[in-house]
Amino acid sequence: MLLYRLFGSALILRVAKLYNIGTMTSSMNQCNTVTRYLNQSEAAALDQDLFTEYKFSVDQLMELAGLSVASAIAKVFPPSTHSSALIVCGPGNNGGDGLVAARHMQLFGYNVSVHYPKRTPKPLYENLLEQCIRFNVNIIDKLPDTKDLNNEYKVLVDALFGFSFKPPVREELKPALDALIDSNLPVCSVDIPSGWDVEKGPGEGRALKPALLISLSAPKLCAKPEFLRNTKHYLGGRFLPTDILKKYNLEIPQYPDQEQIVKLSC
Repeated sequence: MLLYRLFGSALILRVAKLYNIGTMTSSMNQCNTVTRYLNQSEAAALDQDLFTEYKFSVDQLMELAGLSVASAIAKVFPPSTHSSALIVCGPGNNGGDGLVAARHMQLFGYNVSVHYPKRTPKPLYENLLEQCIRFNVNIIDKLPDTKDLNNEYKVLVDALFGFSFKPPVREELKPALDALIDSNLPVCSVDIPSGWDVEKGPGEGRALKPALLISLSAPKLCAKPEFLRNTKHYLGGRFLPTDILKKYNLEIPQYPDQEQIVKLSC
């Protein structure tokens, strides 16, 4: 009888554990929606609120954002299938997010390279770059041609321009954007697909078509389904206080358990 009870208890615990794992997996894989997207001025104002009212520092938010980016990429393009990654970084905060993501992706098991064509001469960015070097991230000054790019890497990360971007693209950054557009590799864009209008999307003509978009804090108008179409979409940046959500009338999906990202589209 005692043996029967022990066996029964173990079976119940096993079933419960499997149920919990299944529930967690289901919550990560389900498709969530948002009811409101930020315009360009709202995105800038929200960031400013975080700095001035809630006393976040730039490097705090950058670290959390970069971790979210790395986590989403690992979820969709894991190092087991996409072992080598090239991260293309711009001169602003979006590029800083990319430098943080590079360090985390290296720790996740990727072989990471960074192309940083226009470096920002500020201690924060210099420190992030030094951290990449110390973590054995390869820094490349010149992009390979399209054929070599496709042969050398499995996934590209677009961290060129964020929500402050206004066209046209500066000449020194055009080769980097062209490489992202012309490549046959999956491109993962950080917050905004580079070159897109933050509110109106890709527009007409030649434009980047990312395989994955990681929106940060809250999705911007260019992340609407009619613009993204078949692009996979995740939300990261799990640091918005309740009062900010109320102020900007935002309803974002719940993050599962301790996850840094939540899926927004299938």
